Amino acid sequence: MPVNRNALIRYKTIDNCLRNKYRQWTLNDLVEACSEALYEFEGIGKGVSVRTVQMDIQLMRSEKLGYNAPIVVVDKKYYIYDDPEYSITNIPLNENDLGMLSEVVQILKQFKGFTHFEEMGSVINKLEDKIYTAKTHSTPVIDFEKNENLRGLENLNTIYQAIKTKKVIEIQYQSFKAKNAGRIYLYPYLLKEFRNRWFLLGKKKGQDGIITLALDRIHNITEQPNIPYLDNNEVDFSKYFSDIIGVTKMGSQPQLIKLFVNKYHAPYVITKPLHASQTIVEEQREGIIISIFVIPNFELEKEILGFGENMIVLEPENLRLKINERLSKGAKHYENQGQH
Repeated sequence: MPVNRNALIRYKTIDNCLRNKYRQWTLNDLVEACSEALYEFEGIGKGVSVRTVQMDIQLMRSEKLGYNAPIVVVDKKYYIYDDPEYSITNIPLNENDLGMLSEVVQILKQFKGFTHFEEMGSVINKLEDKIYTAKTHSTPVIDFEKNENLRGLENLNTIYQAIKTKKVIEIQYQSFKAKNAGRIYLYPYLLKEFRNRWFLLGKKKGQDGIITLALDRIHNITEQPNIPYLDNNEVDFSKYFSDIIGVTKMGSQPQLIKLFVNKYHAPYVITKPLHASQTIVEEQREGIIISIFVIPNFELEKEILGFGENMIVLEPENLRLKINERLSKGAKHYENQGQH
């Protein structure tokens, strides 16, 4: 493994440590943290020397890397950032960096028409806009969906590494309905993003079937290296989501769902289908009837409810009754609120 990659891991580790204001870091603490990071990310078991970390700190302080990190020693023992808001991740890109990134974007854009690169489109656009903004010092011309206050993102890398290295994890998880968090031992298999929220799919130790956990409901994660990992030999995740809307599977068999959409919202549903299986069954004067072939779940109900009075469930009857009940309860809440 190239030395510069290992060095970057050390710089990032030192930066993370010094940004942690809830702990004091000695030189030996930084050495230990760097050694653990290299073992975790690169599998390098040989520890980092004190001299190596001292040289890293000296380089980070200098202009050579462009960091000019304000690293100081207090009480002749503890290393801190003199500027509490400083981080090497906040360093602006220089002209050379921007030029190189522009070339990379131009190369990536050549592949946008190929099937395997279809999902790269938004990434390339985001990168291109970031470079343009940095070069011209202007406001962005593309605004991607984001949720700055979303909880659980700090666990993404831990879960990702656990999946890659096939490690069992212990999760403190609290569902929306639970009063307290419970403990789950999980074989993690897949990270899934849906509408700017992240979910973890895996198998609970001692139980059959795949469960779905929202990352923003996870309180704590710890690896369990002494528990043997169970590989996924049952589910093909490349097809797992093909018969649902969202991420939750509440049944095993998809059903034919028929929906009426009024004429005002029909163009929207036609141009942005609810599901890949969507077909137009009938066109009427007041709207259209569409069908989708999916497993009913919470996300489907939420999608239908989002259209309010503009969408009506025709089939199956049990889903029709459930949506009717939820809309009726909602209407009663408004009625009761108006009486106060």
